[in-house]
Amino acid sequence: MSRATTTTMADSSTSPNTSGGLFAVSLLVAVLAAVFYLSNVSATSWSLVSLTVAVVVYRLLRETRRRDGDTDRRVCVLVLGDVGRSPRMQYHCLSLGTHGYHVTFVGFAGTKPHQHILQDEKISIFHIKEVNGIRVGPRVVTYVTKVILQSLQLFYVLMKMDLQSHILMQNPPGLPSIAVVCLVCAVRGSRFIIDWHNYGYTIMALSHGQKHPIVRLAKWYEHFFGPLATHHLCVTNAMKDDLLKNWGIKATTLYDKPPAIFKEAPVSLQHELFMRLSNTYPQFQSDGVQCAEGEVERTAFTARDLAGDTVTLTLDRPALLLSSTSWTEDEDFSVLLKALEEYEGFIRKGTALPSLVCVITGAADLGVCLHKSSSGLDLPMKVVDMFGCCLPVCAIHFNCLHELVKHEENGLIFKDSHELSQQLKSLLSEFSSTEGRLGVFRRNLRTSTGQRWDDNWDKNVLPLISTHQSS
Repeated sequence: MSRATTTTMADSSTSPNTSGGLFAVSLLVAVLAAVFYLSNVSATSWSLVSLTVAVVVYRLLRETRRRDGDTDRRVCVLVLGDVGRSPRMQYHCLSLGTHGYHVTFVGFAGTKPHQHILQDEKISIFHIKEVNGIRVGPRVVTYVTKVILQSLQLFYVLMKMDLQSHILMQNPPGLPSIAVVCLVCAVRGSRFIIDWHNYGYTIMALSHGQKHPIVRLAKWYEHFFGPLATHHLCVTNAMKDDLLKNWGIKATTLYDKPPAIFKEAPVSLQHELFMRLSNTYPQFQSDGVQCAEGEVERTAFTARDLAGDTVTLTLDRPALLLSSTSWTEDEDFSVLLKALEEYEGFIRKGTALPSLVCVITGAADLGVCLHKSSSGLDLPMKVVDMFGCCLPVCAIHFNCLHELVKHEENGLIFKDSHELSQQLKSLLSEFSSTEGRLGVFRRNLRTSTGQRWDDNWDKNVLPLISTHQSS
């Protein structure tokens, strides 16, 4: 299967070709018209210039809205961030490709996207460059010039593409992309869908404070331009209610669901992973020994009988605790570190508890989520992925977390490091037994009938796009 096409802004030869030249001409004529007007030229000359401007703009609009037989099957998916670190938008791309849409995935280069994205012939990745403002003078000058330059670049890229039936954009980040996409869709007649993951201004407030002028401006910006989109998606019912009550926006809740690629790893696959990790990390080695002893190949967690080729989890293995991160300010890892200190204190006092190996990825016994939503209205996608792998979770509390984590059913919810340490003590005191609480949570996850991403997307997003197709 061929790989997805990847281009950059500098590579205009491989970019879709439309009306960038006409746009430049119309802008030049408009400037000339203003000069003539301010120079007090005759009414005849002014009328001639005005007519010329009108003709050029009319031709521009006709050209930019020119449809072909494939227009209704083209969708642009936009994220003003690293495409490889935007899993939900990658899932949108894969779902669109599954239903026969040609997808242009626009965003910053960086982390490698999932291999299914790279292998899908219907998905083309178009990398834009992260622009830096003018680094002279006050910081506000740098910020303003960065927004202006990013706006011009994004407008140029979207106007050069073949006409798209829809532009599906992630927010946040929405500054400056929401306004730019609104303008492009108004000029080209495309429909605009915002996928609200959170509010950008609440994330900015974590570092600047609620009353900072930039935060206030960002809040006004989202409130003003957000409602101009054609359709809206959001990640929780709590956000759906907030958008309607405070923004006047009717949104469709599209819960994050694990795609089919997330599944519980069999013990044999776990053993292969631990063997690879043991080459680098001694914590995964068995008693400091990396490989086989006689007829048994061991890691700190598993043993493989080379004669019978069977793999089992060792009874005296340490517990493997996983905590992934999105590297944002709404995660506080000091909560986990303090809980681990208390856990170590339990062991020193004589409580029979297993040793812990803590990682940020792997085939684990327990997951820990420290995501604390800046708005209190979004859900941690890392927990969705953990649940997709049947991994029970301890998650820090915030307002709408109950829409995902069911306390005492698929995991536990804690409020501080002390409560987390007590939960670790309770769960891991019998973690190797299938009858313990961890085993019960894992069985509940295995037998749950929750939707996967594909079914959820087909039900909630596909109708928004397919309804507007030409017959």
